[in-house]
Amino acid sequence: MPRPFLHNPVEADCTAAMSWTRLLLIAMVLLACSHQALALEVNITPELGEFQVEHAGKPLTIRRNQDTEAMLEFDFARTSRPCPPFCAQPMQLAAGVETIGEVELVEFMRTRLADGSGLLIDARTSDWYERGTIPGSINLPFTQLNPSQGADDLTLEDSLARLGVELKDDGWDFSAAKYLVLWCNGPWCGQSPTAIKGLLSIGYPAEKILYYRGGMQLWQIFGLPVVVPE
Repeated sequence: MPRPFLHNPVEADCTAAMSWTRLLLIAMVLLACSHQALALEVNITPELGEFQVEHAGKPLTIRRNQDTEAMLEFDFARTSRPCPPFCAQPMQLAAGVETIGEVELVEFMRTRLADGSGLLIDARTSDWYERGTIPGSINLPFTQLNPSQGADDLTLEDSLARLGVELKDDGWDFSAAKYLVLWCNGPWCGQSPTAIKGLLSIGYPAEKILYYRGGMQLWQIFGLPVVVPE
């Protein structure tokens, strides 16, 4: 005759203790992940308060301005500019090119920019760049990326080399081309769209090009930091 099942209180207590330990560990991990965001009043997303990028070889913290009364000043507070040339840019710039917003840009900066597989391109002319840029960006003006804007073969070769592209006997080799986010002053600025069209015209893979349409104006509207090149 089989023995009746006997409840072992010690074993039950151990099992319960292990379950509570697991729950406690999970809670601690979640608390640690959310602590950073909870410590700030103005976060980037509900889960992300700040992160770091490398700019000019130095680490720099990306965090929104914590002053909830802050306002835009100077050029990027303006609502109206003559059109042309300062006209609204389309959301769908070209077939295969993805247009992104701030959340996607931050994700790109934390992943592809951080691991070296991507580049953040400030496609504005140097005078704009010198007034301030998005941290982590390199300056490659649209005039150096678009043949129709004066970029000759030597200029293109130098510029594309920075993007992982080689010039071979049979033409451009895009096999090691980096993922790119190109940006300029804002939705009214045509500098990065012109750079993107130039890259596409010489065969740069559209699926490796992202367009941050909001540019410097939207970056500043979100109170994100700007760095002035040394």
